[in-house]
Amino acid sequence: MIGQLSGEQIEEVLLSNVLGRIGCNDGWKNYVVPINYVYDGQHIIGHSVAGMKIRMMRKNPEVCFEVEEVKSFSGWKTVILWGEYEEIKDEKEKLAAMKFFVDRMMRMKISETAVPPEISADRVHPRSPGNIKPVIYRIVIKERTGRYEKS
Repeated sequence: MIGQLSGEQIEEVLLSNVLGRIGCNDGWKNYVVPINYVYDGQHIIGHSVAGMKIRMMRKNPEVCFEVEEVKSFSGWKTVILWGEYEEIKDEKEKLAAMKFFVDRMMRMKISETAVPPEISADRVHPRSPGNIKPVIYRIVIKERTGRYEKS
């Protein structure tokens, strides 16, 4: 049986997972890439070093986000969101977002870009290799849908 997830079920999928995929387009090319994320009840929060994904989202902030739970070929849930990329630039907001991110991921392996940013731009976190300056961002959700299949 295939069906549509309720709003409550969509929230549950978003809150209980930490791996999703962002789809973005710069006007020429589509790009879909997995990311670690956290959901704060309103936004998808992520981080990255500046690269293709960030360049594309800065150029065209309209993105798609997908998260799934697959137990079998006939036992799965998928949530798809459409929203807008928004870079967090305020240092206190960045710190709060990364604290939230790290708190949610504490029991998992943290990547080198998931280190909370320093308040002062000239300081480097002691666990940061070199001068990695992570880009902290959120996806402002505009629309969402979810489907499931169960046998």
